[in-house]
Amino acid sequence: MPKEGIHPSYNEIRVMCACGSNFATRSTHKGDIHVEICSQCHPFFTGKQKLVDTAGRVERFRRKYAASDAGKAVAAK
Repeated sequence: MPKEGIHPSYNEIRVMCACGSNFATRSTHKGDIHVEICSQCHPFFTGKQKLVDTAGRVERFRRKYAASDAGKAVAAK
């Protein structure tokens, strides 16, 4: 048996994903855990590509390099 009073409490908590999936696990964390990607929606497990765009980074990248891609296409002709 472990010594009394020196170990953190190990309770059941809920893990909730942005896709709506949730499951129960045990942790020393207090309260529920909210995650953006879980095994139900992660591309590695589902086989489907999904862009997770935080703060418009993907769109900003596409706008930044759209001009250079168009210039390369014109130069290739």
